[in-house]
Amino acid sequence: MQLSLGPIQYYWPRPEVLSFYADAADWPVDIVYLGEAVCSRRHELRPADWLELAQMLQDAGKEVVLSTQVLLESGSDVSAMQRIAANGRFRVEANDMGAVRSVGSRGPFVAGLHLNLFNADSLQWMAGLGAARWVVPLEIGREGLPALQAARPTGLQTEVFAFGRLPLAYSARCFTARHHNLPKDDCGFLCINDPDGLLLSTREGEPFLVLNGIQTQSARVHSLIAEVPELQALGVDVLRLSPQSRHMAEVVSLFDAVRRGELAPSAGQQGLRELLPGEPCNGYWHGKAGLAQVQGAA
Repeated sequence: MQLSLGPIQYYWPRPEVLSFYADAADWPVDIVYLGEAVCSRRHELRPADWLELAQMLQDAGKEVVLSTQVLLESGSDVSAMQRIAANGRFRVEANDMGAVRSVGSRGPFVAGLHLNLFNADSLQWMAGLGAARWVVPLEIGREGLPALQAARPTGLQTEVFAFGRLPLAYSARCFTARHHNLPKDDCGFLCINDPDGLLLSTREGEPFLVLNGIQTQSARVHSLIAEVPELQALGVDVLRLSPQSRHMAEVVSLFDAVRRGELAPSAGQQGLRELLPGEPCNGYWHGKAGLAQVQGAA
């Protein structure tokens, strides 16, 4: 089983992004996804910067994948996606059907989380378009995945989102800008001040959601570290770890130790708890509400 580092969901200053990936080159992750997948207005790094990082990580022995934006809102967004699809050097994660059409004829690609592949027919169709790996939708858990694993086309790898705040929805409206009473087109790029998103609580003070520009995330941090042996038994090829601003090296180290059998899943779960920016959850995997935390899973 491999570990992947998903694309950074948040807007971090350029020096922090460069430092993050310089460190990640030495982490025990096998695959690194790069690029701006959330908001086209975020320009701390330009396309040439992402390609330079990709080359550095490839030289460090990582498989590098360039992620396309999930929600395309303009002609310039489409042009940026097409440039990624035509990069000619690195595999692409297609996060919408336009990207699938653009990259499918250029070689194997990754079918991203937000393509919503929920059944065997859709897997067969996507593999026929050129997908070499698919990312399992968040809502598919231990009851639904075995059948899809049994029916998946030969050679199609399965990747599961195993750590990080859940990316629940995207909107044409920027909720971070709205929070600050600013229009989307004059947002001041204030999401750069929230390196792990902007927490939204209920009137009772209960953490509910996280605002991240046009993306809405869970307030709780999804983690399947206790379920790693079960995922291995199901033949899952890749576990995706979504970056957070602090303690990511330690998070990767714990997942690596558990996948290698060097650390008990329960001990990994306990060690991980101190590294999270919010309460943990694993409900979707266990057929519960996504924000639920099922205990004793290890």
